[in-house]
Amino acid sequence: MRALRESDRVQGSAYDVERIRRDFPILGQKVHGKPLVYLDNAATTQKPRRVLDAIRRHYGTQCSNVHRGVHLLSQKATAAYEGARERTREFLGARDAREIVFLRGTTEAINLVAQAWGRRNVREGDEILITGMEHHSNIVPWQMLRDETGAVLRVVPITDRGEIDLDAYRRMLSPRTRIVAAVHVSNALGTVNPVHDIVHLARMRGIPVLVDGAQAVGHQRVDVADLDCEFYAFSGHKMYGPTGIGVLYSKLPVLEAMPPWQGGGDMIASVTFEKTTYNQVPHRFEAGTPDIAGAVGLGAAIDYLDALGMDRVASYEAELLDHAVDAISSVPGVRVVGLPRHRAGVVSFTVDGVHPHDVGTVLDMEGVAVRAGHHCAQPVMERFGVPATARASFGVYNTRAEIDALIAGLSRVREMFA
Repeated sequence: MRALRESDRVQGSAYDVERIRRDFPILGQKVHGKPLVYLDNAATTQKPRRVLDAIRRHYGTQCSNVHRGVHLLSQKATAAYEGARERTREFLGARDAREIVFLRGTTEAINLVAQAWGRRNVREGDEILITGMEHHSNIVPWQMLRDETGAVLRVVPITDRGEIDLDAYRRMLSPRTRIVAAVHVSNALGTVNPVHDIVHLARMRGIPVLVDGAQAVGHQRVDVADLDCEFYAFSGHKMYGPTGIGVLYSKLPVLEAMPPWQGGGDMIASVTFEKTTYNQVPHRFEAGTPDIAGAVGLGAAIDYLDALGMDRVASYEAELLDHAVDAISSVPGVRVVGLPRHRAGVVSFTVDGVHPHDVGTVLDMEGVAVRAGHHCAQPVMERFGVPATARASFGVYNTRAEIDALIAGLSRVREMFA
């Protein structure tokens, strides 16, 4: 049983954002002489002391390679690494820790599925179905598979509000569809997609579904057993964990039917020059020395979010986001791009006559960090007729006062470019 930690006291109490902010050392600094207002959480989140301490403790007291050592440090490192896998299983509601594969992030997880599952199951003339709001990481691997196999890549359109056209999706599912790949929460629009409906409609036809959950797991409760998708991918650094660690969840029978996609140490059971026998899952997909400290840090991030309570996090962020959308929309000359009825974490916007990069630069001088560009979602930008947007994205530690600072910064933008 985990010992009670400082953040565990949040459970059963009001959401105390000021106390939460004190858990994140980086938020105390100034940028260009102004207090840091960090609104770039969709790109990466900041790390609480619990995560920083866990990584420091790992390197300071139990640094060793995993699985292959009989000495004490190796046993401790292995226990910590596999303990993080179990914590991830619990957090996602998966049935078996073997359904959790550690990778570098969402991008690598999707590539694994496209290569290991796709090469075995997709043939010429088959169809791969994605949506029009995908991140490049959920487009390019399927294009590569299409080009290699002769399959057809089909794209479900999105509406003027920035939502998946479910009627079009239903019509586009066909006997030729081999897999559906869809984002849970759009990194460019903040749209929360109806993934239960997406999975259910595909399952009725026996079609597997991959869900890109990179922008979802840090903002809302995710239960993969209830969702019933074949694959769910996410990155640790977007949920207050370290960079370089991510997860692919997949149902155990699906993983067991997949060949490895990389060769090397630990993914084997035995090797001769004539033949190699592969390891069991999930180790079959984790060739070489893994990011042990990253997994430990991810486990600590999960502990932190569990202590806050994901339902409490979702409720607080929903109120904050409603305030942000209203406030940004009220600034003359500012257009919010996408008006989905269900939104999480993200508001994208443009300022009349000002390039988003200039918006981001002026805001930075005011201490406000936002993202400016196409957000690795160029088809979304094309759909809405803009080359790029500025994007404010929110996390557990953001406040109404920080939104007010953003609005003041946008007024400064308009003054400078009037």
